[in-house]
Amino acid sequence: MRSVLVLNGVNLGRLGRRQPEIYGSTTHQQLAEHLVVTGRGLGLDVEVRQTDSEAELVGWLHEAADAQQAVVLNPAAWSHYSIAIADAVVQVPVVVEVHISNIHTREEFRSHSVVSPYVQGVIAGLGLGGYDLALAHIAGL
Repeated sequence: MRSVLVLNGVNLGRLGRRQPEIYGSTTHQQLAEHLVVTGRGLGLDVEVRQTDSEAELVGWLHEAADAQQAVVLNPAAWSHYSIAIADAVVQVPVVVEVHISNIHTREEFRSHSVVSPYVQGVIAGLGLGGYDLALAHIAGL
């Protein structure tokens, strides 16, 4: 099976508790379990990770680049300003950027992603289902 990393950034470990009106009631653990099962059904070996450390996320992206591994990435707030993450994304062969909420209908500062120019696609505003779509895309490559 093809190996895929799902990498979630800052504050996403608080899914289910953080602004459920925007992000829903599913916890990060529940999301991770769902994505492993969904991936398996698509012929993918999915590993889900979450961090509140920008340096750790950059390290994981380097790991994926070295392994030529596909990544589903929700950089969360780092989307809007982390050149370090954008620079790491450039090195990964396939990255699909996912945002649970529609970043274009929220506060103005959230509408721009410094990561987006370096990914194969962006899925925003489809809730947690955006992750499923990203995995389906990667499975079809």
